[in-house]
Amino acid sequence: MTGTGRAGTAAPIAVGDQAPDFSLKDNHGRTVRLADFRGAAAGHDGGDEGGGAGDSDLDLDLDGKNVVLVFYPFAFTGVCAGELGALRDALPAFVNDDTQLLAVSTDSIHTLRIFAEQEGLEYPLLSDFWPHGQTSRAYGIFDEDKGCALRGTFVIDRTGIVRWSVVNALPDARDLDQYVKALAAL
Repeated sequence: MTGTGRAGTAAPIAVGDQAPDFSLKDNHGRTVRLADFRGAAAGHDGGDEGGGAGDSDLDLDLDGKNVVLVFYPFAFTGVCAGELGALRDALPAFVNDDTQLLAVSTDSIHTLRIFAEQEGLEYPLLSDFWPHGQTSRAYGIFDEDKGCALRGTFVIDRTGIVRWSVVNALPDARDLDQYVKALAAL
């Protein structure tokens, strides 16, 4: 479901839109930028001017990667742990030469570090803690009443365009198979 807002949220960004860039710390304190996953064909030259790959704390491919950007409300909650665990169990589909999985919540990096260790999560958990929910708001999925992101997933191609998305209410888990189908269509 895309393009519909819920009470306390703006409308999510639409398929076909440029994905809003962000710079967030992961559960190990490394800076991760969406722009760093864009390929040279998208105008990303790998240089370090303007927040390019030279500023990133991750090793990146100049051809770029598709990104599966998964927003979830909170660490240490049942549905979130279940969804992120399912991604962990299918990790080769989401972290490979063509694709990078990034999961975002409004938890602090310290909370995310312990959560990742406890759940055995080996992909970046990004903290949208401060300014609180700024990236979630940019994607139109921050629930102002609850102070957290809704369950939004955005499949973003190497040029930074949103190619598929789904936004579910807080209690509703997402279907992992939908992500795989969206990636296969790229």
